[in-house]
Amino acid sequence: MAQTRIPCLLMRGGTSKAACFLDSDLPDQGELRDRVLLAAMGSPDSRQIDGVGGADPLTSKVAIIKASRRPDADVDYLFAQVIVDEPRVDYGQNCGNVLAAVGPFAIERGLVTAAGEVTPVRIYMENTGQMAVAYVRTRDGCVDYTGDVKIDGVPGAGAPLIIEFQDIAGSSCGALLPTGNTQDVFDGIAVTCIDNGMPVVLMRAEALGCSGYESPQQLEADSALRGRLESIRRQAGLAMNLGDVSQRNVPKMCLVSAAASGGTLNTRTFIPHRCHTSIGVFGAVSVATACTLPGTVASQIAGVALQDRMRLSIEHPTGEFTVEANLQKGELLGCGLVRTSRVLFDGVVCIARSLWEGR
Repeated sequence: MAQTRIPCLLMRGGTSKAACFLDSDLPDQGELRDRVLLAAMGSPDSRQIDGVGGADPLTSKVAIIKASRRPDADVDYLFAQVIVDEPRVDYGQNCGNVLAAVGPFAIERGLVTAAGEVTPVRIYMENTGQMAVAYVRTRDGCVDYTGDVKIDGVPGAGAPLIIEFQDIAGSSCGALLPTGNTQDVFDGIAVTCIDNGMPVVLMRAEALGCSGYESPQQLEADSALRGRLESIRRQAGLAMNLGDVSQRNVPKMCLVSAAASGGTLNTRTFIPHRCHTSIGVFGAVSVATACTLPGTVASQIAGVALQDRMRLSIEHPTGEFTVEANLQKGELLGCGLVRTSRVLFDGVVCIARSLWEGR
């Protein structure tokens, strides 16, 4: 039987990879769209062998983009986490790594016209109702992907892509510190619940019997640890105004310890049950923010001296992620970071026509 062919750009954004679609090339949002995305990525299947997903949460992501009707935005961006081994698509979070692909995608697809050496793209993030501006390097009317910027977790180098976030505090939970406290206690473990673009629960690694420097594989193999983390996660989810999070990917669980390589803080992040080989953009922003707030689990370990502009290096299993914090009299005004991005494949994704005949 003939298949439905859906235009798609497969792109790397930061340390993630996503199938990027124009909103107009997909069904309207709802159950049918979810089935189409699951089929396109090959879920549910631990190998995603019958789709373009990469059998890992970092490579089973989708960006859906359209021209914005908002006066303060150029494009609207909806992020979808396609669960690898479940028939489920989660829209309950942002992905800041995939966000790095949105500006270039908008220019590639003609939603934004390249102008000069750097083209700003104003992005409205539909998942959380927040804004970001991506500054995309352009040349001769096209995106310029070449450069010498290296980011941990990605081989080679590329053009720098600057992302500035605007008003992301409490984007999912309603407040930067959604419980109203710098620390809470769940199952006898002191935690900090924070949301500066991504809901994260921070815990001292040593409080859970870990050093914090274990490999992701070692931590994933510890079923008792994963059970304790899930119990804390569900309690924290309720306290963070996220409701029942048993079927959601948030909040992220982050074990923190003293920096090992000259950074600000060392991390091991679960999303939610698999240990991340790096750390997500918004996760890093939330962790870095916690380092600037007196009394949090993170600040007690990091011990940073607050400055108006400061760079915080968040270490993770495959390197570090630098977040630039802009503070005024100790209050966080905004965050920015440097990523790279690249088009990997331009073509069509094919799904069974019996599922959807297309527009």
